[in-house]
Amino acid sequence: MPISKIVNEDQNNSRLDKVATEMFEKYSRTQIKKWILEGRVLVNHELAKPKDTVFYKDEIEVNPIEEKKVSWDPQDISFDILEEREDFIIVNKPCGLVMHPGSGCFDGTLANALLFKYPELQNLPRSGIVHRLDKDTSGVVVIARNDEFRNYFINEMQNRAISKNYLAICSGSTLGSFEINEPIGRDKTNRTKMAIREDGKEAITFVKLKEKINGYSLLDVSIKTGRTHQIRVHLASKKLPIIGDSTYNPRKIILKDTSKELVEYIRSFPRQALHAHVISFKAKDGDSMISFQAPLPLDMEDLIINLKKL
Repeated sequence: MPISKIVNEDQNNSRLDKVATEMFEKYSRTQIKKWILEGRVLVNHELAKPKDTVFYKDEIEVNPIEEKKVSWDPQDISFDILEEREDFIIVNKPCGLVMHPGSGCFDGTLANALLFKYPELQNLPRSGIVHRLDKDTSGVVVIARNDEFRNYFINEMQNRAISKNYLAICSGSTLGSFEINEPIGRDKTNRTKMAIREDGKEAITFVKLKEKINGYSLLDVSIKTGRTHQIRVHLASKKLPIIGDSTYNPRKIILKDTSKELVEYIRSFPRQALHAHVISFKAKDGDSMISFQAPLPLDMEDLIINLKKL
């Protein structure tokens, strides 16, 4: 069974392999390093490298018994390609597809699919994946095809020069547009969740009403920062929880006077109704912005149609 421990203050800003060896004393540093490389040691449920830095309150999970290992082998998995260019690929990720192997998902990911179709991506970290979407969030993803573009895109993200727009279908209504500027960090009682915390990292979200649907809302959401679960946490905090979000809308909020059939439909919606709609960034060799759009998926289109029947 996996064993989890939390990094203490004395271990803050130290190498993962060193801290993990201190935490799990019965295992040698050599063994710990081997498990890290095999994907058996995770930091906050994500893959890491032995020399990666860990910080106070990070969660380190070791799985010394599980025989099945994380696999980055190529796999023939279908996914939609929106555009191919010399430096990058634009993918429309379907909901339900995990970005890359990790805790609880050893293979069958977008990374495995990319390596099958583009074997040259094995030479790039994370198969060229330079940003992420949650498993059940669909939409546009940029994949780097070479180190030069990968470094360029990551630098643009760090400089907050990448524009990302999402569409979200929420319970509740709002007017016009507004900004949410609330710091986000790990939930103190549930390490798999995020929460608004005074000591969290800066998180800025811009929300605009795209369409009011009988007390529900189709929102156009853009983010200035890219924190884990940022949109889901921020919208829930403003009483605009995303339909289908079992983590941040666990009560599956339904408006009064909703028909029994629609209540059942909304409550059975299988994933958070969140879609990465548009991504825009400056061309590597020019000053012009380029944009790529992933159409709204059929399940969210059907949800809107049903909400309009109220």
